[in-house]
Amino acid sequence: MSVAFDHRDPGTSEEDWTRAAPWSGAEEFTLRGDRLVVLAAHPDDETLGAGGLIALAASRGLPVGVVVVTDGGAAPSGAGDGLARERRHELVDALHELGANGAVHFLGVRDGGIREAADDVRRALHALVPTGTEGGLTIAVPWWGDGHRDHRVLGELALEFAAAGAHVLGYPIWLWHWGEPTTVDASGWRMLPLSASTQAAKRRALTRHASQTTPSGGEEPVLHAGMIAHFERPFEVFVDAAAASASTPVSSFDARYARTGDPWGVDVRWYELRKRDILLASLPRATFSRALEIGCGTGALTERLASRASEVLAVDVSPHAAARARERTANAPHVVVDTLDVRTDWPDGRFDLVVLAEVGYYWSPADLADVIDRIEESLTDDGVLVMCHWRHPIAEAPLSGDAVHAAVGARRSLARVAHHDEEDFLLDVLARGGAGSVARESGLLA
Repeated sequence: MSVAFDHRDPGTSEEDWTRAAPWSGAEEFTLRGDRLVVLAAHPDDETLGAGGLIALAASRGLPVGVVVVTDGGAAPSGAGDGLARERRHELVDALHELGANGAVHFLGVRDGGIREAADDVRRALHALVPTGTEGGLTIAVPWWGDGHRDHRVLGELALEFAAAGAHVLGYPIWLWHWGEPTTVDASGWRMLPLSASTQAAKRRALTRHASQTTPSGGEEPVLHAGMIAHFERPFEVFVDAAAASASTPVSSFDARYARTGDPWGVDVRWYELRKRDILLASLPRATFSRALEIGCGTGALTERLASRASEVLAVDVSPHAAARARERTANAPHVVVDTLDVRTDWPDGRFDLVVLAEVGYYWSPADLADVIDRIEESLTDDGVLVMCHWRHPIAEAPLSGDAVHAAVGARRSLARVAHHDEEDFLLDVLARGGAGSVARESGLLA
């Protein structure tokens, strides 16, 4: 989610937030595990949103790693490289005030350009952030719903680690500026009380970010006093990805299909028609024995799969959608359409083709991981998984398309044999043990 706001505006006052106190029902956050990694889109994010958490972890002797994606060099004055260097030094000084002495990594991405550099950032994060579920890894990152594009994209990249088992916390920053205290969604919020000494350390750390908190060159500071007041509370608020990222309710899909027969325009939009052709052309074999299509919708793709597989099982959570898919494939007796939720009712048998298209991002990280497990168990030795997902934000979806593909791609048992990357969607074809050359299998190569 991106929100139009101006940092120069007064914004929502801290008095309004305190009066409404939407955090009053939040569970208290308890730091567990043995590692903390704090991701910052810009220098100062880490201090504003997670300075208290950093100080707490450091006081317990936990290693605290910090990864700063941009140098925050964008400024109306055109300070550019000079400002970027200054902000790097400020961040290091702020971390010193918080007692953190772990590794600090600066990725050097252009301020405002994380979306364009997302693939490079993803690779860097996976190289720098320790993976694996042993011990316990906590990742704090700007909240993916914060309204700032850099914060959203970095937050979504961090959610890929949640799908792999890390405990991911989002820390709001600009929400406090543009949000409405009486209507804000506080689901998944966690509150971390700060001791007097931790508050003092955070205040000292904030003063180190002087380029953002003091006037310069006749310009007002980026962080005015009203904004800073949100971060002088005796507590910090985090959004727990595991609690906030519940799967989209099944009822919402059937409601859409009940209102209109083709809510996503899969039969009329050139985008959908073209995407379907690309998916089918990406399959490494002309025919399959038994295919499973998860989230078949009204059967637009099911109809095409019928000519590529001896048996097709197409499933959807919406009775309205499944009924329409049955109508479309009524003349194909080898196609079975069923109404079921694969998260709780996985179909019997094995499949040499599984299609997961435009559905994975509607699941929570835990539900996605469970479905991936089921897919792995059900694929034949030469089985193929094809995935295709929209890359832009979806308000009701807890994950992004990129996060879904990253979570599946991390599985060692599946090797990627084809990849299609566009601004609008990702398409991946994976196979157990890889797949041979299509040209060789077609007789074009010896």
